[in-house]
Amino acid sequence: MLSYLGGYGYILLTLTLTVYGQLILKWRLSQLGPLPDGLYDKVRFLVLLIFDPFVFSVYIAVFAAGLSWMAALSRFDLNYAYPFMSLSFVFVLLLSSLLLGEPLTLGRSLGVALVVAGTIVASRG
Repeated sequence: MLSYLGGYGYILLTLTLTVYGQLILKWRLSQLGPLPDGLYDKVRFLVLLIFDPFVFSVYIAVFAAGLSWMAALSRFDLNYAYPFMSLSFVFVLLLSSLLLGEPLTLGRSLGVALVVAGTIVASRG
């Protein structure tokens, strides 16, 4: 399927894996609570987080996103491909609202709309 979509498939895969990582990290951190105050408690918290299976899946997603991004860059100029990464703002805004119950405000929506408009302008220029 990625070959059918050409380089755009690699960009889409990179976006998907990037958004996945952000959503999973936020979900797990919301379940584990805030970073504790004491040094020992901070280290313990971070070690538990590092070895959390869901967080570990984020490491794999980040690595795969890096590989996918390299494939995309082999087909497009960086200054053409990179603006598409700003679409992660759109996906994170919508999915964090739907899946994590985060507020979807008018201000955030307008801000993301401006990012999308900038992406369109940058990709055509």
